[in-house]
Amino acid sequence: MIVYLVGMPGSGKSTVGPELARRLGVPFVELDAEVERAAGRTVREVFEQEGEARFREFEAGALVGVAAHDPSVVSCGGGVVLEPANRVTLRATGEVVFLSVPLEILKGRVHPAAERPLIRAEGDLERLFEEREALYREFAAHVVDGSGSAEEVAAAIERELLRWSA
Repeated sequence: MIVYLVGMPGSGKSTVGPELARRLGVPFVELDAEVERAAGRTVREVFEQEGEARFREFEAGALVGVAAHDPSVVSCGGGVVLEPANRVTLRATGEVVFLSVPLEILKGRVHPAAERPLIRAEGDLERLFEEREALYREFAAHVVDGSGSAEEVAAAIERELLRWSA
């Protein structure tokens, strides 16, 4: 089984993912790292040089590639669920877990920065949250509170997956 972690930037996907993979005894995959490998440059450079649309193409290709590697835990970029084809791939090949984190906690974890292509200015995080929160919640098969430590959240995901597989 592939477990896809989705959620806002700062929701803990890259922190929880390795811990969950360890608990499940499967590899951990960072989708953005796969994009960077395919593109031959950083996510930020792809955004700067070719724009978000081209990044989303690389992301879709990387997702198809990791979907073939069962089992694993995959940390997906925050916008992966925006593309309908990605939603089909995610649902058809694994369990989608939304790490739900209140905006106030995200604000403490994520700050506007040049290396964040979509969160460069004050208000960007709030805008993304407003645009994406309902989609994550609607799309994911499992919703888990991502506010705790990596160990706590990984344990909660593990319990959730076991509950639904029993």
